[in-house]
Amino acid sequence: MHLDLSTLETGLDEIRQSPTDDGKVELIVRRPRENEREALMEAHLDTTVGLVGDVWLSDDGDPARQVTVMNARVVALLAQSRDRWQLAGDQLYVDLDLSGENLPAGTHLKVGSAVLEVTAEQHRGCKKFAARYGLDALRFVNSKVGYLLNLRGINTRVVRSGVVRPGDVIRKLPLIAT
Repeated sequence: MHLDLSTLETGLDEIRQSPTDDGKVELIVRRPRENEREALMEAHLDTTVGLVGDVWLSDDGDPARQVTVMNARVVALLAQSRDRWQLAGDQLYVDLDLSGENLPAGTHLKVGSAVLEVTAEQHRGCKKFAARYGLDALRFVNSKVGYLLNLRGINTRVVRSGVVRPGDVIRKLPLIAT
């Protein structure tokens, strides 16, 4: 089921209401192999391998893209049912404002007992995303406002290993002046 662009744009108000400092982990997904998804009740985030058991290390291996994080309100709008969230291909789905204004590169996020760092590496929609959610969904996340709000999500790297579970708080940590 694909939504048209005007319908998607009506969801922006709800997306903009996402918490800015303390959010919640809604879903954790591991990708053991390409095009396979496993929803997890607990995941270990590791500074070397990212989400333990995920294909990231063999598939990409770029430390700037260890763990991808997507706003749960965005994926709920695009997927239309929770069982289709996993198709986006991200590992963490959270209720948190992921905009560049709220979470610039270098921001640290405490999630469960782990800490992630937002990287400058952009996370954009691709052909697979369009195939799963439709061309208008791709245009929506890759639009000017989509880029500003990081509707496709953000890339992070693990700076402190730890465990995360659905329902855990994801908290923006204060920036430390250098």
